[in-house]
Amino acid sequence: MSKVIVGMSGGVDSAVAAYLLKQAGHDVIGVTLRTWQSSEGQESRCCEIDDARETARVLGIPYHVFNCTEQFDNRIIKSFVEDYIHGLTPNPCVICNREIKWERLLHYADVLGADLVATGHYASVVKLPNGRYTVGKARHAEKDQTYMLYRLTQEQLARTVMPLGDYLKSEVRAIAEQAGIRIASKPDSQEICFVTDGGYADFIKSRADAPIPGEGNFVDESGKVIGRHKGIIHYTVGQRKGLGIALGRPAYIKKICAEKNEIVLSTADDIGCASIVCKDLNFLSIPEPGIGEKIRCRVKVRYHHPGQSAILEKTGDDSVRVTFDEPVRSAAPGQSAVFYDDDERLIGGGIILESFSGQQN
Repeated sequence: MSKVIVGMSGGVDSAVAAYLLKQAGHDVIGVTLRTWQSSEGQESRCCEIDDARETARVLGIPYHVFNCTEQFDNRIIKSFVEDYIHGLTPNPCVICNREIKWERLLHYADVLGADLVATGHYASVVKLPNGRYTVGKARHAEKDQTYMLYRLTQEQLARTVMPLGDYLKSEVRAIAEQAGIRIASKPDSQEICFVTDGGYADFIKSRADAPIPGEGNFVDESGKVIGRHKGIIHYTVGQRKGLGIALGRPAYIKKICAEKNEIVLSTADDIGCASIVCKDLNFLSIPEPGIGEKIRCRVKVRYHHPGQSAILEKTGDDSVRVTFDEPVRSAAPGQSAVFYDDDERLIGGGIILESFSGQQN
């Protein structure tokens, strides 16, 4: 049996991951990475230390807290704020998983003499016949978290276990109840961990180092001004509710033009895109393709997107074009496009740079 570091957030999923590993005979150590704390002392939903410490006590395992707030602030929060100011829709979790959580967990695993790290993600680590590691979809499809894990490296995955891949959430809660874990019924976190009240715009205003764009124009696709918006940090591509404009028909955000401080509105029928360009690529199940190589796959353009059939073509050293069989809605620059094979395993993914409504040469 191995010595395993379990990343414990204070939630029920990581608690049960630690319990299952201990029951399997592993030497388990609980670790919480303190990534963020508000000026009032409020903790991130990813590092609720009191709950994690209590779970470790109930399970009878050693427990440690390590401070990562400086790294998290420099790499995650500053990028999040800057991206919104520039009209992008970032997903900080995909960056944090690779560059903060796994990097730090593996560091502390080495310090504490552990072989592996484990988390409570709903996914599974798969070693393929080609020798590469990838991440497979969870049995509980609605809880599947593979989308958030596509940036993990081969070295990180080789030392990772995810015990919850074959469990339903209801089963996880039942296990926690039977094990006497107090947080068995604790609600799931719904928001970005460091924006605890869901108020992205207020958080950005409180943390911005650069001037924040103010009010600007809503325009239609011809460029005609049709109203005023309250600042681009309040909006994202695909948004319909909360626009504060009455056009007599449903309107959706098609594009955010930060350089003009304009937001382009369109109808539901016209916000689809035929293709996207992605950068900052990471490949898991296969080595990085050569330029010009094409791969048929299924692509998710946001966490809750069911995925769409597409052709992936490598177009440069760090760029791919994804051409969808049918137009896909709300592919927001700054979000991730994640590529899956027929077996629901990760091929890889990248950050959406630009979307196109028509076919591109």
